[in-house]
Amino acid sequence: MRKYDYTGKTVYLGMDVHKKTYAVTAICDGQIVKRDTLKASPSVLIAYAEKYFAGAKIESAYEAGFCGFYLHRSLEAAGIKNLVVDAAGIEVAVGDRVKTDKRDSLKLATHLSEGRLRGIHVPSPEREDKRAITRLREAFVRERSRIACQIKAQLHQHNLIGPDSKKMVCPKWIKELRNKTLAHGVKFALNQSMDLWLYLDAKVKEIDKEISTQAEQDGALEKVYTSVPGIGATSARVLANELEDTMQFKNERQLFSYTGLTPSEHSSGEHVCQGHITRKGKPILRKILVQAAWKAISIDASLSETFDRLAVRVGKKKAIIGIARRLIGHARACFRTGELYRIKADGNGYEGYALEMASVA
Repeated sequence: MRKYDYTGKTVYLGMDVHKKTYAVTAICDGQIVKRDTLKASPSVLIAYAEKYFAGAKIESAYEAGFCGFYLHRSLEAAGIKNLVVDAAGIEVAVGDRVKTDKRDSLKLATHLSEGRLRGIHVPSPEREDKRAITRLREAFVRERSRIACQIKAQLHQHNLIGPDSKKMVCPKWIKELRNKTLAHGVKFALNQSMDLWLYLDAKVKEIDKEISTQAEQDGALEKVYTSVPGIGATSARVLANELEDTMQFKNERQLFSYTGLTPSEHSSGEHVCQGHITRKGKPILRKILVQAAWKAISIDASLSETFDRLAVRVGKKKAIIGIARRLIGHARACFRTGELYRIKADGNGYEGYALEMASVA
């Protein structure tokens, strides 16, 4: 079998990454030159590339997923140019309903060789480390809410609260529930759920202390995000860890797209039809920005006026999405200009937001 000479050539590796294996397809000069399934190990992959493609410039790509960015950093350190790509941004042919690891790796290699892939922003190891804490908080808060729903469902089941009860699960209410005289089985089941809720609540408070320490270390980012109306300390931490200073996005359109706040569109000819937002990116970002938008319109007259004008035309739900886009756009403008947003107040209350020069270093 003739040995292929890769000296001076570029080899494109498409990798479908899984927990135990990497499916790899290599393309050179527009042809498939090798296909293999390797053990899921960066060192094994690097040794494979060096052995079979000696003398070549190697470029690779894989989809962002559970494996994070460790593989990416290992490849870059070995001199292999790598892209981590968003799975939703990879072109799929109409009618292509067959999905296998080999086909996915071939698709990545083909698109990479044709220059049709765009990599996502890879955070620094330090930023990724900080993300771990805010993402853990979100997971614990979500689990705490689920347990709270279970507690209320148990209470409803045994007619211990009415159908219109608006009570929120909290330590004070749990203490009251423990003092109630209940059947043994019901009391035991409730106690287990309440113990779990209290445990998660205590863990969230521990995480909040760690987040406060993060905020002190991230002074510049913290100042900008907390200066934007409606964004509090915890929300600022999530935005700082997920979006950093937003300068990795070329423009606001890319930022809005990443946060999933861009309307979907199906237009043709003179007909323009926009639908629901795309919901790309992480749901926590949209949740934070929309919640901040609702708070902001109750503070800032100019945002409230914009919201009212949009609501008449498109409805309140779409209008608040527009306000959320403005908020993150304001944050990006602050990072770009090195300014902070300040609330101006006079005898009549808040006048609105205006940019004032301030150091964010």
